[in-house]
Amino acid sequence: MTTITSSPDDTETTADLLRRACDRDPKAWEQIVHRYRGVVVSKVRSFALQDADALDAVQMTWLRLAENCHRIQLPEQLAGWLATTASRECLRILRHQAQQTTAPSYVAVERMADPSVGPEQHAIDADTARLLWSLIATLSPRRQVLLRELFVDSPRPYAEVARSTGIPAGGIGPTRARALTQLRRRLDERGLTCRT
Repeated sequence: MTTITSSPDDTETTADLLRRACDRDPKAWEQIVHRYRGVVVSKVRSFALQDADALDAVQMTWLRLAENCHRIQLPEQLAGWLATTASRECLRILRHQAQQTTAPSYVAVERMADPSVGPEQHAIDADTARLLWSLIATLSPRRQVLLRELFVDSPRPYAEVARSTGIPAGGIGPTRARALTQLRRRLDERGLTCRT
């Protein structure tokens, strides 16, 4: 009769593994991935993404863990942390896809070329515009719509914006100010400075 014994890695606590992983121990990372791969993969599968997007979501989840392993205060709840992170990565991918497929009018602003500007600046400007629109997509739906209405190539009068957004004309300015403040915070969170 054979008995199955667990390897020393199987008995090591998640807290110990995380501590070692934060110290860049490859064996600890392997063990964490081995223990929690099923949690991450099943969560990503529940979003029914295309294969390449699903792989990106899984990889980004592990990257987020690598970036934040020292911040995890409750290692025994790592499975929940990973599931939540995987969900956020899937939602980020889905939001990006939705933005690409709807191709709203503000995308045209990104693609307009100024002949006096070199290709490097065009690339920087396009990347900056993509970053800003992706951050706008994290705001509340009402603020997203308002900013999209106001910051396009040919903005409409406040009266029309008020009708399309459901925000009273007198509330557009204050709502825009709050949305821009929230957007500045999002930029600050990413270590980007917002020049006013």
